[in-house]
Amino acid sequence: DVQLQASGGGLVQAGGSLRLSCAASGFTFDDYAIGWFRQAPGKEREGVSCISSSDGSTYYADSVKGRFTISSDNAKNTVYLQMNSLKPEDTAVYYCAQGSASGWDYWGQETQVTVSS
Repeated sequence: DVQLQASGGGLVQAGGSLRLSCAASGFTFDDYAIGWFRQAPGKEREGVSCISSSDGSTYYADSVKGRFTISSDNAKNTVYLQMNSLKPEDTAVYYCAQGSASGWDYWGQETQVTVSS
């Protein structure tokens, strides 16, 4: 079974950093993209960043460019999201998902990120 385990969330002050991890299992990691999404209370889910495990190409939402860095450790089947210079507006539940040409097919559990001002 496809499993995506997100972790690393927490409470941090504005300007601080967190690193989220998405540990994947149950599929050939190199064949898929892994994306990070977030949803704040009362808002729609937003795509934050994604990475192709095969060629390392990346995407970032404009709201996080220059602050967040996505990376992949294919040996560990894990994708990381390093979040620096965090802002209160980054507060949300964060999810990772497995992506293919057909879309985002599998979703992991959430991890809460709270940034205090």
